[in-house]
Amino acid sequence: MRKEECSVSAIEREQSGAFRVENGRIAASTFAHPPPSGGDQLYLMQVAGYPAFRPLYDALAGMGFYNFHPGQIRELQSPDPGDLLKPDGGNIASVLANLKADSPDTALRVAEYLSKVVPGTVGMEPKTVGPKLTLEYRQRVRGDQHPWHFLANNVSDGTLRVLGVLVALYQGRGTDSANAMLVGIEEPEGALHPAAAGVLTDVLLEASERVQVVVTSHSAELLDRDTIPPDAMRAVVSEDGETRLAPLDDTSRTMLRDHLFTAGELLRLDQLTPDPDLSRPRQLNLFRDEA
Repeated sequence: MRKEECSVSAIEREQSGAFRVENGRIAASTFAHPPPSGGDQLYLMQVAGYPAFRPLYDALAGMGFYNFHPGQIRELQSPDPGDLLKPDGGNIASVLANLKADSPDTALRVAEYLSKVVPGTVGMEPKTVGPKLTLEYRQRVRGDQHPWHFLANNVSDGTLRVLGVLVALYQGRGTDSANAMLVGIEEPEGALHPAAAGVLTDVLLEASERVQVVVTSHSAELLDRDTIPPDAMRAVVSEDGETRLAPLDDTSRTMLRDHLFTAGELLRLDQLTPDPDLSRPRQLNLFRDEA
């Protein structure tokens, strides 16, 4: 870690603090006897016990960013505390087990949404296989009184990805553990039938009432709902090798607010564009050189 700098300001003096680490050496700090720097990890982890830095540490530790790999979800998984879902979904059985134990109503909500996206689904349960965990999928089959059971290695990519999205959005609800504070998901509609995108949009909007949700998507179907507020959207364009991201321009906002088009329709027409005044390239100076 070449350079790390942190400053926290608060009304209460004991809730304020700052430090700067350069090349593994503590260059400045507001506390008299700072712990030594580990050099190979963020110094914030070592001072997380101080009142000034604990909220920041918890906020960063409570962020989950996901690009689900069905192959990892299918693998037999080692049990873990299940406090936060791994980026690829590799501990989903533990997280789902926690959710079922600590918030059965939320686990039921996950199962209900899964059944809407994948018709015939009865549920998805954690299952112990020796010292490992996996998932058992239950599906209603015409002509059979009881649902059929499949282990995760026999379940489609789309179903596993949807389950990953649902568990990421609802994980930790109702528990005393540190819940996810921000959930970022890359292309949640991946491997899904376009007709299921509407249900997925409803899930994202509902979950956003309790956790901050950031989603990247190329799916017009996912945006074909006028319930998505224009202020919640950011448009991305690439021009001459530069990627620009900003809130929507005035024209896009007006068409959405007047319900002339949905965001999905504007995306199909290539008219969902960022505000040019807010997307001009600028280089942020994260670490100012001291004079």
